[in-house]
Amino acid sequence: MKDRFGTNWTGATGSGFWRAPHFSRRMFFRHAASALGGYVLLPARPMEAARSAGTLINRAKNVIFVLMNGAPSHVDSFDFKQTAATPAGFQPETFDGILWPNGILPRIGERLDDITLVRSMRAWAAVHQLSQSWVQIGRNPTSGLSKIAPHIGSVVSLELSRPDAVLPAFLSLNASNGPGAGYLPSDHAPFYVSPRGTGLGNTRHADGQETFDRRFSLLKDLAASEDLSVEFGPLANEIASYNLSARRLMYNSDVDQVFTFSADERNQYGNSTFGSACLAARNLVRSDLGTRFVQISIGGWDNHAGIYTGAFNPENPNSLIRQFDNGLGALMADLKNEGLLDQTLVIALGEFGRTVRGPQGSLNAQGGRDHFLQQAAMVAGAGVRGRSVIGKTDAEGYETIETGWSGERQIRVEDLEATIYSALGIDWTTVRYDDPLGRGFEYVPVDSRYEYRPITELWG
Repeated sequence: MKDRFGTNWTGATGSGFWRAPHFSRRMFFRHAASALGGYVLLPARPMEAARSAGTLINRAKNVIFVLMNGAPSHVDSFDFKQTAATPAGFQPETFDGILWPNGILPRIGERLDDITLVRSMRAWAAVHQLSQSWVQIGRNPTSGLSKIAPHIGSVVSLELSRPDAVLPAFLSLNASNGPGAGYLPSDHAPFYVSPRGTGLGNTRHADGQETFDRRFSLLKDLAASEDLSVEFGPLANEIASYNLSARRLMYNSDVDQVFTFSADERNQYGNSTFGSACLAARNLVRSDLGTRFVQISIGGWDNHAGIYTGAFNPENPNSLIRQFDNGLGALMADLKNEGLLDQTLVIALGEFGRTVRGPQGSLNAQGGRDHFLQQAAMVAGAGVRGRSVIGKTDAEGYETIETGWSGERQIRVEDLEATIYSALGIDWTTVRYDDPLGRGFEYVPVDSRYEYRPITELWG
């Protein structure tokens, strides 16, 4: 099945017994059902892995992954092209040969010494939900094995979570759903938080800590009962582990401090929900409480109409692009000043790009941009080459004319996935044989047409 761009993507490879963060009957039964299904279907074979012959990049300790839901215009951001339609407020400037929209991205522009722009990237499908899932699981969501595929962050959690961790290894900020742990244990599912600067919500019992401690003690006794273990088997242990993990977040001043911001800090980060998420990401990296993969979601980029009066309005200090610049620019500056950027890989991209041709020159008839496969990404930190560009598009940003890397083809999200794993020291060629289907789960999928690989050119 081909989409209208000719891409054959379908063939490509609080209440209750006790209160804890985000704990509810619905979540309890969802985790219980997932765990039970996994244990029933789990094959007896041990996990095997195919080790790579290549050298891992191994430069990052943490990843901050910014998902720009709705797909931002690449030619108005990371692959900027000045046209007759470009507002004067974009204030284009050239830095070491890189044309940059300094009027809308000034704070990120100040960090170009730590940034590489990936401009030879191509999405598989120009369909929102499909491509958003694709970016997060690193494979075609319509393929068979992808039904049990975990989020990239869940794989990171599986590989790098610490037994002494206080916070989950994978946090998702400003989202309430999305790809989860797949067939992996629920311990590695994303922990959803929408930071507001007043601590981690729902971590205090309404009747006080003494009441909570008493009820939690009863819960532990129940979980340890022999009858429960006999009836539910390994599921009882998973529920007990889940409860203990949640307990570590309750009445914990270190955790509250991560999600508590002053008014001055919020203003420095743009005083927006995205800015608050960036503040939380900074604190998560700074605190070293166990989180290794942070995803920040920022939506509103589906600009079919009025792109320069809406999301990309240079005259509105609160436009979406200015919120993005204020939050991410401040985050990168703080990480740099604290010596944490060198160990933190920062990636920002949407699910695809936007059209570059239309009745109004580069715009469509509504003064906006429609869905398009060509896209660009921003990669920073973890020793990435600064003031650099990988790949080149034509004058319009319509298609790649130089790939700019050893793959000698357009870069796909699977390559970005391999880059994330390799940067963290995770072997991207790993194949696990503990999947319920017994087919072998590849961290990065194998495709007969492509050899997906890390983008080592990011590091020179």
